[in-house]
Amino acid sequence: MKTLKGPGIFLAQFASDEAPFNSLPDIARWASSLGFVGVQIPSNDARLFDLEQAAASKTYCDDIIGMLAEHGLAVTELSTHLQGQLVASHPAYDRLFDGFAPPALRGHTPERQAWAVQQLKLAATASKNLGLTAHATFSGALAWHLFYPWPQRPAGLIEEAFAELGRRWKPILDAFDEVGVDVCYELHPGEDLHDGATFERFLDAVDHHPRANILFDPSHMVLQQMDYLQFIDNYHARIRAFHVKDAEFRPNGRSGVYGGYQGWIDRPAASVHLVTGRSISGRSSASSRNTTIPAGRCSNGSAASRTRSRVRRKVHPSSATTSSKSPSAPSTTLRRRAAIARSTDRSWGSNERNG
Repeated sequence: MKTLKGPGIFLAQFASDEAPFNSLPDIARWASSLGFVGVQIPSNDARLFDLEQAAASKTYCDDIIGMLAEHGLAVTELSTHLQGQLVASHPAYDRLFDGFAPPALRGHTPERQAWAVQQLKLAATASKNLGLTAHATFSGALAWHLFYPWPQRPAGLIEEAFAELGRRWKPILDAFDEVGVDVCYELHPGEDLHDGATFERFLDAVDHHPRANILFDPSHMVLQQMDYLQFIDNYHARIRAFHVKDAEFRPNGRSGVYGGYQGWIDRPAASVHLVTGRSISGRSSASSRNTTIPAGRCSNGSAASRTRSRVRRKVHPSSATTSSKSPSAPSTTLRRRAAIARSTDRSWGSNERNG
């Protein structure tokens, strides 16, 4: 990869009922004022986007493209993170995830799952209408409650869980293949696809489907104590999108990777703000020793250089030029809402606050 587009921003974690975060034109104006040039749009948030209309109407999509262009912005991807979660959900989590579905479907798991599948298929068509080539989502989870092998798991249980996950996603992947769009799974704790090993299991379950790809977020790998650079070496052919935020892991004598059921502020693992250097959870970041800072705006410049250098060498090597554009520093208030993001030619990178 030699071409960088961006910066881009994922709007899901900024949308709210207060202006300017309650409509796409207003939040676009806000994002543009911070220097962003791309937006990843959550397809589940009706305040910002009408997924059914986008799938049915090319005119609606053209209007969105035109409105964003007036602010110097482009759509990077649509997101179905919440709908993807509901494609595969273990019953133990049904009540927790019910809020991701329309009120009429809550408490009705089969209908909720069918709705989620249809949402993904609508997103495929909407992505085509917007001229996109990648889509961001979660895999959902049927086996997350079994991630630690105690009590010992019955032989074949994990294999059957991934076989079922593959059966649920294969028709969705086929729908995206019909419109020429890659499905990019964000490898994330709480999902059956949360690291390279689980992604490989999934690829086997979907016959190495060409549309089954990765949204690379190195922060989730730092929090698992994975080698995020080696991950690029191993899976660069499947990386088609990425998120950018810093992370730190500061183990102590009380808790480690598992977090001790503590809230975000007290967990040893946390995401860190790329502009302020403070933990996104609210604590000060005392050390950048275990962090990854792809944007190069914080103290750990070597981590930034290593990550960007590895991505340039491994992801989309046929691109042409390099851009180093960065947004101007936002106000103190806006710093809490936006951080620096970088992105690629075919797969934009988008800033997140957490998650």
